Amino acid sequence: MEHIVQTTLILNGVAVTRSIPARQHLVDFLREEMGLTGSHVGCEHGVCGACTLRVDGKIVRGCLMLAVQANGRKVDTIEGLSDSGELAELQRAFHEHNALQCGFCTPGMLLAAQDLVASRPQATRDEIRDHLSGNYCRCTGYHAIVDAVEEVVVARRGGKK
Repeated sequence: MEHIVQTTLILNGVAVTRSIPARQHLVDFLREEMGLTGSHVGCEHGVCGACTLRVDGKIVRGCLMLAVQANGRKVDTIEGLSDSGELAELQRAFHEHNALQCGFCTPGMLLAAQDLVASRPQATRDEIRDHLSGNYCRCTGYHAIVDAVEEVVVARRGGKK
């Protein structure tokens, strides 16, 4: 018999209470129960970054966190951050630099990029590449992604490289 846990979380700014199987991963809960399919399931080992979410302001791997661990916490998904406009600069830059091709890695890549832009506004190109290294992309070769993130970082600091 599967253990079910009553869980309440703030999901994209809205309180949500659900009965959740104790062993269900957060990304699976979001995709299967909440219909938020922007975060993807890739490796299921926390390696690829496709399942990246933000919990209490920090990026996490949704495939490594159980949904019940989000009880009482604030969870932001690609859908919520996109709808709020928080990702608009990065989304525009990704589009302009063709930094999204198949799109599978893009949600996780955008959350990791936003984390960097917010926490390290003076980031260099090497620091951008290092910060994004935990998110795999099989299409772009990363150069366009780094270009897009660098454009936003540079623009936010007044256009000075």
